Amino acid sequence: MAFSLATWNINSVRLREDIVAQLMTDEAPDVLCLQECKSPVDKIPLETFHALGYVHIVARGQKGYNGVAILSKLPITEVAAFDFADLGHARHIAGQLENGVTIHNFYVPAGGDKPDREINEKFGQKLDYLTDMRDQFRANAPRKSILVGDLNIAPREDDVWDHKKLLKVVSHTPIEVEHLAQAQDAGGWVDVTRADIPEGKLYSWWSYRSPDWDTADKGRRLDHVWATGDIAASAHSSRVLRHVRAWEKPSDHAPVFATFDL
Repeated sequence: MAFSLATWNINSVRLREDIVAQLMTDEAPDVLCLQECKSPVDKIPLETFHALGYVHIVARGQKGYNGVAILSKLPITEVAAFDFADLGHARHIAGQLENGVTIHNFYVPAGGDKPDREINEKFGQKLDYLTDMRDQFRANAPRKSILVGDLNIAPREDDVWDHKKLLKVVSHTPIEVEHLAQAQDAGGWVDVTRADIPEGKLYSWWSYRSPDWDTADKGRRLDHVWATGDIAASAHSSRVLRHVRAWEKPSDHAPVFATFDL
């Protein structure tokens, strides 16, 4: 069975209901994973999405903050919802498709502005969250699984517009990159996007602070698609839909796609 999957930090699913529906109409991924929904689950505009074929959902929500949802054309059953670092935040949901594939949808804490946990509690929470991810994958090795989401880290030098300038900027600091690598290694996860697109600058986020974001192109690749080693070779057709960042009332993130033949 082949299925397509997309991950997108939507930055309020209710505010951006129209462009979610546009993506569903234009691209029609079989599975759409959203982060930063900023909505209780019962307030997500499911009628709109159901009408477009997305009749299955697993989700965790909060009023005004965080929130993750997997909207699917394919039947999906909830199998986990982790509260790493004991934050009490809606930052993870996992569902299993009928073919046995488990999809983990993560929204890793952004980490605030200062990359120092002694003066910035949010940065410490981010590192602790990543450590708990690592420990979970070590204790329960994932199999036949896909991990997607806004991981809020751009790990490679070519995942940011200027490696040297961003080394002390949250999302690209060496300690964050190392923590993410430990979580990735612990689960035997393969970076599907970079397996498909191994070379060159690649971004999925551009700041709202830059009105000429497209021309300036000071982006970062914060949104990821990973797969466990047993199914990673089945992935292909990875792409970042950069043009979506220019839609009306856009998120500051662009959707990231992959297709799996399983």
